[in-house]
Amino acid sequence: MLRIENLVFDAWGRRFFDGASVTIPAGAKVGLVGRNGVGKSTLFRLISGQLAALGGEIILPKAARIGSVDQEHPATPASLIDTILAADVLRETLNAELETAEPEELAEIYQRLNAIDADRAPARAAEILGGLGFSTADLARPMAEFSGGWRMRVALAAALFAEPDLLLLDEPTNYLDLEGALWLEARLQKYPNTALIISHDRELLNNSVDAILHLSQGKLDLYTGGYNDFETRRAEKTRLQSATKAKQEAERAHLQKFIDRFRAKASKAAQAQSRIKRLAKLEPIAEVVEERVAPFTLPSPTRPLAPPLLQLEGATVGYNGTPVLRKLNLRLDVDDRIGLLGVNGAGKSTFAKMVAGALPLQSGEMKRESRIKVGWFHQHQIEALDPDDTPLDILRRELPDDGESSRRSRLAQFGLSFDKQETTIANLSGGERARLLLNLVAMAAPHLLILDEPTNHLDIDSRRALLDALNDYEGAVILITHDRSLIELVADRLWLTADGHITPFKGDMDDYARFVLDRARVAARAPSQNGDGRAAPANLADVQDVLTAGQKAAQEARYAAKKAAKKRRRRGY
Repeated sequence: MLRIENLVFDAWGRRFFDGASVTIPAGAKVGLVGRNGVGKSTLFRLISGQLAALGGEIILPKAARIGSVDQEHPATPASLIDTILAADVLRETLNAELETAEPEELAEIYQRLNAIDADRAPARAAEILGGLGFSTADLARPMAEFSGGWRMRVALAAALFAEPDLLLLDEPTNYLDLEGALWLEARLQKYPNTALIISHDRELLNNSVDAILHLSQGKLDLYTGGYNDFETRRAEKTRLQSATKAKQEAERAHLQKFIDRFRAKASKAAQAQSRIKRLAKLEPIAEVVEERVAPFTLPSPTRPLAPPLLQLEGATVGYNGTPVLRKLNLRLDVDDRIGLLGVNGAGKSTFAKMVAGALPLQSGEMKRESRIKVGWFHQHQIEALDPDDTPLDILRRELPDDGESSRRSRLAQFGLSFDKQETTIANLSGGERARLLLNLVAMAAPHLLILDEPTNHLDIDSRRALLDALNDYEGAVILITHDRSLIELVADRLWLTADGHITPFKGDMDDYARFVLDRARVAARAPSQNGDGRAAPANLADVQDVLTAGQKAAQEARYAAKKAAKKRRRRGY
């Protein structure tokens, strides 16, 4: 389907591709991985023709349709459903031809429409939109009424609906909630054509792709299997490469020693010349470059507080007198790790704002430990950073009594090298800005960390570094994320936000994933909605009711084992 041969591309003063080659077969689903800034999005632009290669070839079948999600869909007056249907250009063209066709041409046009299953198109479009969180009422709404985040989902829905021969998706889960990410994971497994997906979502890369395409040092290497398989094979490849290089270096040293010792002796001249030829024929083996990632610094609170950290009794919270969450009865203890679930708009960020002290209660009571320190990370902080500031400027304000060398040392611990410390925020990558803020909110060793989508700009290795730091951190954590792997490995308890309430969820992420997909299938057949026009949220009672007694017992045993394993890991066992 896609063949890349000896691709060379230079831009912005650096070489992105240096003789890169790979062949991707038709129908394959491939995850494209590599460190932030290595050139993954650049490769997409080369494939789609937005950039021209300096050398080599990118070969696609003639008339191959390429689809991508480059930006949010425009805010047009067209309805949501019409916008998605228009993405199927062939169907739209044939329908337009029906309006002006001669009677003798109608049979052929109808035959072509039947061949592409055109009658089912509206139902298929509604199914995709339902999976991405849109309600039945949304289908008739004009695009201009949707926010930028929802219009990004529309662009993704249009690309999936059109089913191009080659689908290019660049971090598609970044603008989805967990429920949307779970649905997309299942949808990609069934995608009928070739797909190339840039993603740092480990679960998606393990469950939805046939192969991993790794971009490093200007080269492309294809590994069959999911991300875990890739990590295992790449580690083995690196080990063998290191061993082979060490063996070759030893042979080089041995040959050179013989040459240096005997090349001047007539009796050994022939043997010395033979070894010189042998030395010249040894193909150099590339140095193994270790791609290290800086750890996160999340200091634990110096003195634990008496439990509970927080207790809510009949608490109601919202905006301008309108409640978003009602009658909350929850308790948060000093070592709790809470994964907060629920669709976008259900109230997860509202809850985080309330716990952080940025949103007052409308009624009820919230008892807080008076000495509690809270570290709160949310995506709007990144957007609010002054683009002309530098990390060093920010730390000077945060730590006015510290010396310059102390501030620079702290920034280095954050993973910001000396040159990055005086780079403006506008010129830092999204990952570098997220890393700076994550370390800043934890700098004061808070008793509670609230993390609202902390991984959006982090690559897989940085996500793992954050996971390790969270598992070493000894305070309480409230985690809101679409990264299923992070929730599974950090959270000991799950709370579900739905229908204006937050209640404990007794299942694990496998149970929740099954319910989300079952709900999407039901919604596709008989869509439902709640009062605010969004897709109907998960209902905790519905989840528990579908579990038999045996399933519940197995579920509780599995959950208890996971929780014990995570606690052992945090304690260093």
